[in-house]
Amino acid sequence: MTGLPGGGPSGASVRYRDLAAFFARLGLTAFGGPAVHIALMEATVVRERRWMPRERFLDLLGAANLIPGPSSTELAIYIGYDLGGPVGLLIAGICFILPAALVTLAFAWAYVRFGALPHAAGLLAGMKPVIIAVLLQALFSLAKVAAKTWQLAALGAAAAAAALGGVSQLGILLAAGVLALAARRRAPSTGGTAAVLIPAVGIPAAATAALQAPGLVGLFLVFAKTGAFLFGSGYVLLAFLRRDLVDRLHWLTEAQLLDAVAVGQITPGPVFTTATFIGYLLSGVPGAAAATLGIFAPAFVLVAASGFIVPRLRRSAAAGAFLDGVNVAALGLMAAVAWELGRAALIAPWTIAVAAVSGVLLIRFRASPVWLLLAGAALGILRG
Repeated sequence: MTGLPGGGPSGASVRYRDLAAFFARLGLTAFGGPAVHIALMEATVVRERRWMPRERFLDLLGAANLIPGPSSTELAIYIGYDLGGPVGLLIAGICFILPAALVTLAFAWAYVRFGALPHAAGLLAGMKPVIIAVLLQALFSLAKVAAKTWQLAALGAAAAAAALGGVSQLGILLAAGVLALAARRRAPSTGGTAAVLIPAVGIPAAATAALQAPGLVGLFLVFAKTGAFLFGSGYVLLAFLRRDLVDRLHWLTEAQLLDAVAVGQITPGPVFTTATFIGYLLSGVPGAAAATLGIFAPAFVLVAASGFIVPRLRRSAAAGAFLDGVNVAALGLMAAVAWELGRAALIAPWTIAVAAVSGVLLIRFRASPVWLLLAGAALGILRG
């Protein structure tokens, strides 16, 4: 596979095989949820390999947060499109999703075979302190670009506070964009900017009848609806799936759903591979494939539909101001996640020491975050 001179909007030259290798490795090793995935992408794409400047990375992150679906997966797809056009879009998305889906499928097989989840508490305990260090480094690196003025810095802090207070993530992002636009006083109206990045995706009314049967088509449509309309974290995913799969369709029990979401949290890669686990429980390997395809397909469609717009936003003063607000608010959301994870992870002297050592290795010696995560996992297993 050859280089991609001008393959995507950025005009960068990146080989397909390099994109595939990076995102496949990420899908196999990126534990910790979307904020951690974003931090790991920034570490490699911006700082290590310099595939794009921080400003472009932030714009893609802002766009990924403004469309429904799994934000870190959509950021991966945006990066692939930006560096490699339509082919890069497919490579980045598939290589990030597929390894994580296969790991989740193995967990689903073990769950059905043995009736319980494999024990992973020690592994997670060792990785979480490293995750905190990775998150803080990425936040510091990106904030130097995103917080261009004290007003934007204050907006990011307010976004973090609002997120910790339970305000809707989408509401925070849109409000930050509008406030940043108003502060610039460059445009008479703000409605068009948000509408550009939030395409409407729906399921035809004629197809909803298929949702009543637990077949492959029904599985695909349930998860496609979730992928097309869900904003927020894995906990929001839990609410969506509970309403459809437990309350309305009665395909799962409450306990099975909680176990499925837990697997999505403890396996590497996208949290939305929860769909793979559920699909396997309901219809085996074909069900896992249908559910996985359903929940991730809207992300590819939405990025393909909006990806070419992102580079053009900076040419408009109004759109650029709106995106500045969204970008700094997205970092505020990441900061809120780091705070919550820190409270849960740094609970013993050894976890604090792991976080501190990881921070020094990341900043002073530029150690690879992936190797640090694997080392943390090994330490956690040994202690367990």
